Amino acid sequence: MIILNGNNVTELNQFIEAVRRDPTRADRNPKLTAHWVGGSRSRVECDDKVMYIGGDDELNAMRVLLAALAACDVDVIATHASLMGLEIETLSVEVGGRFNVCAYLGLPEAPGSGYDGVAYTIHARIPGATLEQLAELRRRVEYGSPVGNSLARAIPLKMNFDAHV
Repeated sequence: MIILNGNNVTELNQFIEAVRRDPTRADRNPKLTAHWVGGSRSRVECDDKVMYIGGDDELNAMRVLLAALAACDVDVIATHASLMGLEIETLSVEVGGRFNVCAYLGLPEAPGSGYDGVAYTIHARIPGATLEQLAELRRRVEYGSPVGNSLARAIPLKMNFDAHV
């Protein structure tokens, strides 16, 4: 068993081979539920995991969206660096974006309330990596980040509104 950057490289390679044989093993279909706790605070449940979003003590939903991008790219880089045999010394992702809350507040003729754009910088120190390996890591993040890919394209949303009096 080979462990690198906290990843079990042996298991990762076995999973990659299993997916090569049966691509449906890579399918994911998570479902979660957010419950209103009070004010702007939600308790989010997925399987047996719980997190809180919003309120005075937690990141709000828009910040969590940025956090999801940053955390996903950290995961992608750590995974692929491990598969490439590269040991990471430091890794961080800074991300930011601008949005306007006029529509959120219900003001008429407001611009959309989502991010106008998102910019981020990946900072990594990977001693011993070649320029080609660093370029390959960048390519894998640009191509393989599920959150990055989701944000870069329009995702069809279908909302059902089941509210009662």
